[in-house]
Amino acid sequence: MLSLISSVFGFLMSGLPKVLEFLQDRADKQHELKLAAMQTEKELAMAKEGFLAQQKIEEIKTEQIAMQTDAERQGNALAHDKQIMERASTWVVNLNGIVRPLVTFIFVLELVLINISLTIWIFMHGATINTVDQLVAASNIIFSEDEMALLSGIIAFWFGSRQWGKK
Repeated sequence: MLSLISSVFGFLMSGLPKVLEFLQDRADKQHELKLAAMQTEKELAMAKEGFLAQQKIEEIKTEQIAMQTDAERQGNALAHDKQIMERASTWVVNLNGIVRPLVTFIFVLELVLINISLTIWIFMHGATINTVDQLVAASNIIFSEDEMALLSGIIAFWFGSRQWGKK
């Protein structure tokens, strides 16, 4: 039961970035609608006064400032990351890039090794196992429910995110 809940939770958590992106997009669109309404009011007021050329110049300046601000913000973030990684040793930089895949590989390798050892144990002690219940009891000794929940959460997160990414 815990592994089922963990799988569902892992799958839902893999979609969390898309949900947050949707909410941010919605907030951005509401903000843009407010700006558009204000811009329309400004255009009407300027059109009454005959300042249409001035309006176009202001629009161009506003767009340039917005583009510069976005570029500076992104550049500053990348420069900060680069500065941190320049001071770090090579193994720290490499470790930074491989942490999540390494943890996943370790747990999947653990699952494979446990399945192999369980199979070997069953072949060696097959005479003592007569029912499926005995087989399940033997496998629960080797592979606990907590480990299965953790593994299913990891796999659901990594492979469940593929469904969230499809449009």
